[in-house]
Amino acid sequence: MSLTPTGRRTAAAALTAALLVPLAACSSGDDTKKDTAGSTPSGSASAAPQVNLTVLAAASLTDVFKTAGTAYEKSHPGTKLTFSFAGSQELVAQVAQGSPADVLVTADTKSMDKVKADTGTPAIIAKNRLVIATGEGNPFKVDDLKDLADAKLKVVLAAPEVPAGKYSKQILDKQNVAVKPVSQEPNVRAVLSKVELGEADAGLVYKTDAESAKDKVDAVEIPDDQNAIAKYPAATIKESEHAEAAAAFVAWLSSPEGQKILQDAGFQKP
Repeated sequence: MSLTPTGRRTAAAALTAALLVPLAACSSGDDTKKDTAGSTPSGSASAAPQVNLTVLAAASLTDVFKTAGTAYEKSHPGTKLTFSFAGSQELVAQVAQGSPADVLVTADTKSMDKVKADTGTPAIIAKNRLVIATGEGNPFKVDDLKDLADAKLKVVLAAPEVPAGKYSKQILDKQNVAVKPVSQEPNVRAVLSKVELGEADAGLVYKTDAESAKDKVDAVEIPDDQNAIAKYPAATIKESEHAEAAAAFVAWLSSPEGQKILQDAGFQKP
């Protein structure tokens, strides 16, 4: 039987308490012998309780946050990060419904604003921009946004309620380009997957998404004056049982170490 995050925390706390009972029964003489023998004294870092943080993050952060998580756990022993990736609209719905989590990172500020009563003050940790993803070698010779209006081209977009979908509509409308997508996906990674698998000829994704699959797709750049800038806010969740640890992770994302990882993956400075 699987446990919810809250159930896992409760079980872990019970196990810790059970383990501490025999330790408390040991006399100071026993402690002295253990310390002399080289055992770790009580109160050391290895004896610190494990903190499990659940981070709800936009799908476009999948690869970079896995890298960031490994780095963070290494420099913060005792803290374990568990990521849940999905479209920002899905993550916001989870927070609004009270799903147990500690940190929320979305791909736009409007999504974060919808749960401002449930989160701490957000901080922008990165920016991104859109590109046109095509099959490897760009077989249909897609050069710009206007080419996406070709009825012969199978184009896939993120759904309108998804940040990537909102940005896509914004830039297409700005250029008066009418696109009839063959599908509208629940998150930007699903758009990328369609292009990767050859189920779509082209799609609008974030630059970092295309970079993560550069051996399978080509990225057609969109000029700055035709593009949109995505902003990624990160915030703690007020109902977190690990408020201090959650705040530390959010702050770390803006630190030099966190920013280097994000920018090495192609994200722009906040």
